[in-house]
Amino acid sequence: MYFIFCTVLFSVPSGFDHLILNTGVLLYPLLFGMAKPFKSASLIQKVCMLWGTLFPSMLFIVIVPKMLGQSIFNTPPTDAILVGVYLLTAVILGGLFIVYIETAWDRLQVKERMKGISERFQWESEKLQQITNVVPLNIMSFDDNGYVTELNEYMLSLIQRHCPHLTREMILSQPADRVFGHSMDQEIYEHLRGILLNRQRANTKIKYDSMTYHIFTAPLQHESGIPGGLVMIIQDLTEEEKIRSELDNVERLTLVGQMAAGITHEIRNPMAVVRGFLQLMREKSPEDLHSYYHIVMEELDRANSIINDFLSLAQSRVSDKEMVQLHLIMEELTPLIWADANLRGQSVELKLSPSLPLLRLNVREIKQLILNLARNGMEAMEAKGVLTLETCEHEDTAQLIITDTGSGIPQSQLKQLFAPFFTTKSQGTGLGLSLCLSIAERHNGTIHVESEEGKGTSVIVTIPFEPKEEPAEIEVYS
Repeated sequence: MYFIFCTVLFSVPSGFDHLILNTGVLLYPLLFGMAKPFKSASLIQKVCMLWGTLFPSMLFIVIVPKMLGQSIFNTPPTDAILVGVYLLTAVILGGLFIVYIETAWDRLQVKERMKGISERFQWESEKLQQITNVVPLNIMSFDDNGYVTELNEYMLSLIQRHCPHLTREMILSQPADRVFGHSMDQEIYEHLRGILLNRQRANTKIKYDSMTYHIFTAPLQHESGIPGGLVMIIQDLTEEEKIRSELDNVERLTLVGQMAAGITHEIRNPMAVVRGFLQLMREKSPEDLHSYYHIVMEELDRANSIINDFLSLAQSRVSDKEMVQLHLIMEELTPLIWADANLRGQSVELKLSPSLPLLRLNVREIKQLILNLARNGMEAMEAKGVLTLETCEHEDTAQLIITDTGSGIPQSQLKQLFAPFFTTKSQGTGLGLSLCLSIAERHNGTIHVESEEGKGTSVIVTIPFEPKEEPAEIEVYS
């Protein structure tokens, strides 16, 4: 349009016919019609198409005004040379313009494609980094020279666990010697260094600083098969090893417990026979021997009590439960506890909460738990000691708190209180608290002990509330 506008203004001579000749507007429909095949053609084809349309139109525009009705062969030589130079220059420049535009366009497309590939590569790298940060494994990669190229957040946390001063920036681009060399024993470091230098698939387990780690290494390779570094994955097996060890102990203890439970059950029968015959013999013996029979029978009863406690501890059956009020059970046991306390010269205080919701309990087992804990508290006190029994509501649980004013328990022994056969009493069996813990666990509860030497001990039994049921299904214990 700009070319046509300039031709209208400056064409000499002017006129519509010269406008048509000088602009070649008659060829425009042909050019626009060839646009689509021109776009899809190769570079050589585009140059040829340009020459095929440009040369005739330029020749037509130049020669027709020069002819002025004369034959083309009568054109002066100077005009013919000028026309030839003009046509050749136009054709060559047109071809050069096509080459330049195509080259620039190709470069632009390559640049755009590279930009897209670069953005996709960057996103894939970020996505891979996010995935490795989420995976609960400690991952680190090295190049062929043993320098750290990347690590995830778990690996960084693991390294900082042993070397708190190291940061990600300090670890990246550093050789493995500087990362691991100063924080490990020489033997463990040499072992790990051998794994990294091997550059092969390897699985090994090392123990360092009371921790157990499983190390897996694998080489990284390019598509052509050329080595591209090494990846190392470290898994913390400390808890797993601890659980495996505890399970082994549990299996052994379970087997021993089953055998012991069977043996003690069989022992109880002949003991009952022996006690029966001792009663008959005492009736037929002189009175001066009755005290001896009494001592023997008391020891038999004590042995039988120990056997019963052991069998209760080893029992794993599901106990029958009912919805009851805890303070009612406490009120039933109060006379027994008071009587025992009076014999020792001690006193008992009750702080019961009658507003506690109903609990699903096995009454016989809960009574046994309360009596055992109460007697433990009384045995820990001297005369004039005070035993406090308290019930209260804490969040969604009921708490039974038994507090004594005894000498307290050393902190070193608190963790062992509920271990079977552990006792601080000269005549104790070490099964009472284990039995209480077993009862609490069968009620989905817990037992917590708080003690201070010289001031006393508090045993806190926590039992969760049952979900609310329909009133018709509730049986109130009374």
